Amino acid sequence: MQPIQPITKLISRLWQHIGSRRRGQFWLLLILMILASFAEILSIGAVLPFLGALTAPNRIFEHPAAQPFIQALGLTSADQLLLPLTITFGLAALMAGALRVGLLWTSLRLSFAVGADLSNGIYRRTLYQPYVVHIARNSSEVINGISTKVGEVIFYILMPTLNLISAVVMLVAILVALLTIIPGVALAAFAGFGLVYAFIIRLARNRLKIDSQHIARESTNVIKSLQEGLGGIRDVLIDGSQEVFCTNYRKADHILRRSQGRNQFISYSPRYGMEALAMLLIASLAYVLSKQPDGIAMAIPMLAAMALGMQRLLPALQQAYGAWSIIHGAQASLQDALVLLDQPLPNYAEQPVAKPLPFQNQISLNRVSFRYSTQTPWVLKNIDLTIAKGSRVGFIGTTGSGKSTLLDIIMGLLQPTEGVIEIDGQSITVVDQRSWQTHIAHVPQAIFLADSNIEENIAFGVPKDQIDHERVRKAARQAQIADIIETWPRQYQTNVGERGVQLSGGQRQRIGIARALYKQADVIIFDESTSALDNETELAVMQAIDALGDDLTILIIAHRLSTLKNCTQIIEIASGSIQKINNLTDE
Repeated sequence: MQPIQPITKLISRLWQHIGSRRRGQFWLLLILMILASFAEILSIGAVLPFLGALTAPNRIFEHPAAQPFIQALGLTSADQLLLPLTITFGLAALMAGALRVGLLWTSLRLSFAVGADLSNGIYRRTLYQPYVVHIARNSSEVINGISTKVGEVIFYILMPTLNLISAVVMLVAILVALLTIIPGVALAAFAGFGLVYAFIIRLARNRLKIDSQHIARESTNVIKSLQEGLGGIRDVLIDGSQEVFCTNYRKADHILRRSQGRNQFISYSPRYGMEALAMLLIASLAYVLSKQPDGIAMAIPMLAAMALGMQRLLPALQQAYGAWSIIHGAQASLQDALVLLDQPLPNYAEQPVAKPLPFQNQISLNRVSFRYSTQTPWVLKNIDLTIAKGSRVGFIGTTGSGKSTLLDIIMGLLQPTEGVIEIDGQSITVVDQRSWQTHIAHVPQAIFLADSNIEENIAFGVPKDQIDHERVRKAARQAQIADIIETWPRQYQTNVGERGVQLSGGQRQRIGIARALYKQADVIIFDESTSALDNETELAVMQAIDALGDDLTILIIAHRLSTLKNCTQIIEIASGSIQKINNLTDE
């Protein structure tokens, strides 16, 4: 795992991914925090005159600071102070409570809104990454980043950060109020509690950092274990290997939960010790004040103000410390989420849908070579190939010979390391990649089918309300599967199950062909799409392919020569090079 950056740098990077609208909302939230802090000052400050009116009304009535208030209300005796001060104290408490509830609601709403923005941003940036990026990493990392780690950013970074800011603002306000009432005691209490929390922070810092790395790593391993166990459930059941996957899951989940639990303990445990210290402080203050002249009369308002101040001060201190510890406990997860957020978007992501590149004559590969990195061997070497529009070209070769990589380059999924691919003489670069891909449809060996109906799977990737129903039926007829679909009770609304489990292999392949035809592509690539089928089903699928229009350019990878008998060209590839090209003529 890469070294963890300082939390301040990570939060600064996170701020760059927050939109201008959300940033404006954060500043409005800060204003609300300041208003809530003033309400706290008012509620604490109102305690002293209120309790003074209960215990020594004459002293309050004669106090110079109370004269404007008394004159404004037209009060003539000390007994008349109690009702307006009761109302004032009650209103101050209600206003403080309302502002705190409003602050909580606003903070939560903003945190989850930003979390949704970040999650969408990661998903969008991930989908736009080049194919070579996707094949180089485990999908568990991406799924965990989008689902789990963005959730951790919401709960363990955004909300605690807002809580930390709110707590700091509140602490300043409470300290100001207490310094006005009992300056020496307030300053000593704040300094004492602050030093204790600083000591706890020093002790907990390294443990939180280690646990944050455990949480980030094991949350990915948990999802990886789930994916592998459930994704290979047929083999798991046949082999009886359930315990192996359960053991892997249990190890990762145990470390994850233990680290999460330890972080929670570190976050919340200091509160109880601080509450005990606060009680000792108030008891000591009561004893000291009771020994002063007029001790009881003076002590009650002072103690009440101190108790109320501690009741506000301690939660604010605990909130600040808890927020700090939670943020540091999620430091590694935030860094992982930022790696996904920092993924670059290609230029075409912000542009309108690309217009198709002109394609009238041929596809040409000139001296094309490819390898995945400078440390890996060449997969393709010096490929020269011309494919005429409307031709049917077959590719054969042993496993690992480079057939699929060659077609990935033709499809624009991979960029040649050396050489160029040209369409009617125009070189294809990253800039016009999307314009070329509008011509292409791909039918792989394993057709991915969503857990939805036939129609949505044929029009895969098209919003449900924009599906052209007649076009779906036409594509199904061309793929020679319409006759089967239309005998089913729900026809094109029939659900296929997860990954098409309710369909046969031949039916899945023909739905894949129908999907390619719905796209109205004029270059269709079949990547070993019949190799897993029995002879009879393969013959039916190949008949569907052979019945496609002559204006389509069809490229087929197959292991059996019999599959390619109707091709116009058969290209034999071995060790990354073209060994032989057979040009066939119709008999």
